[in-house]
Amino acid sequence: MAFLWVLSCLALAGSARAALAEESCGVPAITPVIRGYNRIVNGEPAVPGSWPWQVSLQRYGNFHFCGGSLISEDWVVTAAHCGVRTTDIVVVGAYDQSSPSPDEQRLTIEKVFKNPKFNMLTIHDDITLIKLATPAKLSERVSPVCLPQATDDFPGGMTCVTTGWGLTDPKASQTPAVLQQAALPLLTNTQCKQYWGFRIRDVMVCAGADGASSCMGDSGGPLVCEKDGAWTLVGIVSWGSSTCDTKVPGVYARVTKLRSWIDTILAAN
Repeated sequence: MAFLWVLSCLALAGSARAALAEESCGVPAITPVIRGYNRIVNGEPAVPGSWPWQVSLQRYGNFHFCGGSLISEDWVVTAAHCGVRTTDIVVVGAYDQSSPSPDEQRLTIEKVFKNPKFNMLTIHDDITLIKLATPAKLSERVSPVCLPQATDDFPGGMTCVTTGWGLTDPKASQTPAVLQQAALPLLTNTQCKQYWGFRIRDVMVCAGADGASSCMGDSGGPLVCEKDGAWTLVGIVSWGSSTCDTKVPGVYARVTKLRSWIDTILAAN
């Protein structure tokens, strides 16, 4: 009996740890300050450390080519179209790309899982999971974002936030040094089809068209919405206007539709 009781205590402790892991996602130790709840063309600099799941994917030394989101100490989610290789570097805890801080961790990649349904022509199922070779050390400036349940609803009109080091001017030759943020309204897919027509699929979600936009270099990064007091990864920056037109919505991979694929990969690895 005592043995069974110990086992059940251990099981409870395990489930409590799992619950704790779930609960500790999506709540930055450093509170974000968002103007107007305010491209990342027409965005603004973020408070340093306030988006602690934001990842910079780098190659050729320290060239930032895509964003990503930390979903646990071992896993990062980004866009399939970023074409991540195992030789790339995942940087967590970054803020100012021009002067790296002691909070930064440069992590190597063990394995890249690109969604097999991803198609470069249609850009749907635009998701890749990255397994880190060494786990990220969680801290005040490095912590995971929550994943939504497959059944969660994020309605059109809801204000969410996208972050990244993408271009702040589509004609610029260089991405900004410091992490940018922009608050954007979600669109329903019916509304989004008025801009993009048949290209919009269920596995996509649109946001913007109100004076701000993701742009080149933001790809793979997060679109997060606040749900039950925690920030949840609703979209992955995928595609949009080639000129980053702020009157046209950006298109993001819809994470609720990809949750079962994510779970399958995480469970098997």
